[in-house]
Amino acid sequence: MKLGGEVPRTGSASFRLRPISESDLDRVMEIERACFSTPWKDTTFRGLMRRADTDLVGAERDRRLVGYAVCWTVVDQSELGNVAVAEEARGAGIGRALVEAVVERVRARGSRECFLEVRESNQVAQALYRDMGFEVVGRRKAYYALPLEDALVMRLFV
Repeated sequence: MKLGGEVPRTGSASFRLRPISESDLDRVMEIERACFSTPWKDTTFRGLMRRADTDLVGAERDRRLVGYAVCWTVVDQSELGNVAVAEEARGAGIGRALVEAVVERVRARGSRECFLEVRESNQVAQALYRDMGFEVVGRRKAYYALPLEDALVMRLFV
């Protein structure tokens, strides 16, 4: 999935994938707060934007950011740290396209595997990740707060 190109979708509006910049931060934080009970801070995103080992990919529809994914790579391992899609844009393939774009980026960086954590109760995300080839390789007890919940650790060989 190339960044910058239009992604046509049957039955819904198309969207475009592109790198996230600091000018997107207000909208990123709006989506972040709506999607997560313990959202990252804007300083976290700012710090990640300065790192050479990090990819921040956004999805834009009608010139409005509707989702994003964040991934970093250290040597030959990557971590998909965050994926979020605004509620009004869900079901259009945006989450899948974001994860595909990140996997493409980490593959280009020379990563051999990509890890992520997902809430045990988040069946929708787990189904997407499994469909894309991620497998459960572990569990982090009480990893998430609000509500307290285990995380499943998933891995994809890229």
